[in-house]
Amino acid sequence: MIWSPFFSLALLCFGTVARAAVITVNWNVTWVWASPDGFGRPVIGIDNQWPCPKLEATVGDTLIVNLHNGLGNQTTGLHWHGINQLQTPEMDGPSGVVQCPTPPGSTVQYKFLLDEPGTFWYHSHEKGQYPDGLRGPLIVQDPNDPYKGKYDEEIVLTVSDWYHQQSIPLVQSMLNPSNTRFAPPLPDTILVNDKKDVKFNFVKGKTYRVRLINMSAFASAFLWIDSHPLTMIMSDATYIQTETAYHLHASSAQRYDFLISAIDRDSGNYPILLALDINRDFRNATLAPNFPHNQTAWLVMDENAPFTRLTNNIDVWRPADDTHFKPLDNLAMIPSYDHLVQFDFRFCRDANGYPRACFNGKPFIGQKVPSLYTAATVGENNTNPVVYGQINPVVVKKGDIVQLVINNQDAGTHPFHLHGHRFQILDRARPYAGDWPGRDVNYISTPNRRDTVTVWSWSHAVLRFRATNPGVWLFHCHVEWHVEMGLTATFIEGPEELRGHQFPADHLENCRIGGVPTRGNAVGNTVNPLDTTGMLTISPTVYTGATWIPPAGNTTTPARDGSISSPARRRAASRLQGRDAVFGDSELMI
Repeated sequence: MIWSPFFSLALLCFGTVARAAVITVNWNVTWVWASPDGFGRPVIGIDNQWPCPKLEATVGDTLIVNLHNGLGNQTTGLHWHGINQLQTPEMDGPSGVVQCPTPPGSTVQYKFLLDEPGTFWYHSHEKGQYPDGLRGPLIVQDPNDPYKGKYDEEIVLTVSDWYHQQSIPLVQSMLNPSNTRFAPPLPDTILVNDKKDVKFNFVKGKTYRVRLINMSAFASAFLWIDSHPLTMIMSDATYIQTETAYHLHASSAQRYDFLISAIDRDSGNYPILLALDINRDFRNATLAPNFPHNQTAWLVMDENAPFTRLTNNIDVWRPADDTHFKPLDNLAMIPSYDHLVQFDFRFCRDANGYPRACFNGKPFIGQKVPSLYTAATVGENNTNPVVYGQINPVVVKKGDIVQLVINNQDAGTHPFHLHGHRFQILDRARPYAGDWPGRDVNYISTPNRRDTVTVWSWSHAVLRFRATNPGVWLFHCHVEWHVEMGLTATFIEGPEELRGHQFPADHLENCRIGGVPTRGNAVGNTVNPLDTTGMLTISPTVYTGATWIPPAGNTTTPARDGSISSPARRRAASRLQGRDAVFGDSELMI
């Protein structure tokens, strides 16, 4: 890693230079049999265990994760959601964008600086894989936490939708010409900390910092805690000025940190109601509420006391408006911009009649060469979006101020996430406000900053960020099913600094095993990168997800259905149906 004055300044600001450590973990990604809601199914875990482990470090630390793919029949990889990846864009994780998929039996190393504190998470960014379970919390502690001393303990609270079918057949059913309503798969249940019946100790006189993470593939989540206000202190990884809330709404990938206290008058056990929202827009009074899955967790003061307080008395959810949160540092709105980017989103159909999701009329279509490899190897041509193919590329100069406008031309709300950055939310218009009017209006003077913003139905949002982080960064809806439909764009940021970028040997080796070229334009043309011959402009009609399909000449023949498919695996699944268990190595052999 190349050291820079920016790193020195960042670490000095947090006062962690002397405490910086290198944290190394060795993980094996494996199939696990689990039944978190009583329904048994194969899930993707780590080291034959699921849920996946929590990672915890301190700002200024370097994290090294040696990730071995022990799945046998799928490729894999990890994205570190919300981490800036300063000077390490190749470690961001999206397969086909900044790295090649990690084949079965191979290992990839992720090594990066944790330059900012906050509540983050990791998840697979490999072709719809993370709804099968490969995700977990990543907590970066702050020795100089401005709220230090105001709480005694921490609670990590994850919420997620859960599906009884695996991701590949779900997406195959969705990407079908008969899906005329562009309907995504609907979840079968809700999980809290990837299980049911979650309880947290709640002791008089103590204040708790709750780190809420929505790890859903689709649904937003509402939270309410009986008889206790929430003191908000952070959204995504931005400290905010304290504000009292009673209801929270977290879209997929969003995080909130809040404080909650057990005071003298408290007694008994207090329910935490979490409700999945699959309503198109809960703020629209004309739409029927649609909260098909609820779960109650508990703040427990007395295990012998009844768990009988009512949790079904919320007729209308009135969550705090995160765009009104004020950053603790009072950082003012970036006053102007150099580059205007406008994305108009709507569902669409491709030339074969398949349902897709489009930015400005085009879905994202993955190409043969990972985009960061193209940026590193085509020389001066890397400033020309043509060389990247139909990944909805946007090229911005290092140092530019980017104004990003999202026009949501759909009847549903959508959470949009930007890799490598936290943007300022200058404006999020009310539902049915229509498209951005094309001119700047009275924006928020000290806007909140986060990496995932929810844009309401038939409405728009205006974001700004500084392009000071050279790399290739995705901007996409964080509904994983919509990613598979193509709702993604790509920022090629500071391309001049990406020329000649070097890649780790193990990353390159995984490309070689998978038969993926690592030089040239989107199809590997090194002679004339501006030649678009062979670039994909229509999405494939056959969807195989993360299924490992060996390239020509590779004699490996694993199962190809993305499931536990050998006779031994089926026998193991039958034996373990309905109870938590993990497969032994012999049962995982193909």
